[in-house]
Amino acid sequence: MNTEELMISDRDYSRLAALAADAALGEELDRATVVPEERMPADIVRMHSRVAYVDETTGARREVELVFPEESDMARGKVSVLAPVGAALLGLRLNQSIEWSFPDGRPRRLRVDGILAPEG
Repeated sequence: MNTEELMISDRDYSRLAALAADAALGEELDRATVVPEERMPADIVRMHSRVAYVDETTGARREVELVFPEESDMARGKVSVLAPVGAALLGLRLNQSIEWSFPDGRPRRLRVDGILAPEG
């Protein structure tokens, strides 16, 4: 896990708090700085952002959209915020990395290479 600053919009936080029974997401929300939606920087991963990232452990590169669980669709690149990758990416800045424990027990280091902020 990571101790760097994590920013989440007030709108995302209020909806994500209802899902916080998930341990990994709950830990991220506990350490988050909550800011008004209109003050969220464009270089922060938030809900419905398109995110390009690299798994520095394996070298794999992917692009996904971070979504709420009911919107998840791996075939279309929509990753749930409750998935390990989704919870890890939430709130990161462009070029920021995080070390995250995945279900296979191995920690992996993910780095954000690009962010397209959600529209509206």
